[in-house]
Amino acid sequence: MGIRSHPKLPECPPAFLQSGPVNDQSAMSPSNPTAAPPEGVAFPKAIKSYVTRAGRTTTGQAKALLELGPLYVLPFQATPLDLDATFPRDPQHGAPTILEIGFGMGDATAHIAALMPDKNFIGCEVHEPGVGALLKHIGERGLTNLRIVQHDAVEVLNQMLQPGSLAGVHIFFPDPWHKKRHHKRRLIQTDFVRKLASYLRPPGAQGEPGGYLHCATDWQPYAEQMLAVLSAEPSLRNTATDYAPRPAYRPETKFERRGLRLGHGVWDLVFERV
Repeated sequence: MGIRSHPKLPECPPAFLQSGPVNDQSAMSPSNPTAAPPEGVAFPKAIKSYVTRAGRTTTGQAKALLELGPLYVLPFQATPLDLDATFPRDPQHGAPTILEIGFGMGDATAHIAALMPDKNFIGCEVHEPGVGALLKHIGERGLTNLRIVQHDAVEVLNQMLQPGSLAGVHIFFPDPWHKKRHHKRRLIQTDFVRKLASYLRPPGAQGEPGGYLHCATDWQPYAEQMLAVLSAEPSLRNTATDYAPRPAYRPETKFERRGLRLGHGVWDLVFERV
């Protein structure tokens, strides 16, 4: 299916077309949320949601970047977004906003946005081929409730979003950093989880649930760390006894299906703001 035609809008600053690193994650706390760093191993100076990787942009992705980037890629800015003005909805009937950190090639992101047209989605990804791939999905599916920021998610949170403004955060299959000496680079760490929780909307006065954080991984040791770190955050509540059943909105990836056939596990964790 080809890219649908879209109305011409003024071009965005070209920052989103610059090559960027892939959506692998890093953070500054140790895998044990209460442990000190191993002797001689320094944590990164600042939390980042990625590390640099090489990547190649295909012709189709490059075309999507040029044609659809000005419509759907939001330039990074140092002031909060007006979420109601960012999405083409009746301003009197705004929609809840869900942030995805590190959407990879965007297959799941596009699927979920198409499944939930009553919600707005912002995806953060620095890997240019991934941004181009998701733009192709947007064009092919005619999605209007999805925007992309090609920038580090930590800075997007700090500068472009306001505390309590998100209905949900999705983090699917972040880099597990298998080696013990690299565990400090994992995204799900105490400090970052505390920050994420502060951006979730609190429960409503009429009993509406608070915003949610949904993480998924196919690496059991990382799942165990995620469960420990998320459970230790006092502003979050686990919606399950430990790991949650895969919510119906999250599709299985082809790699996930292959892993399940081979007997590998996948763990979902869904916590709510309290």
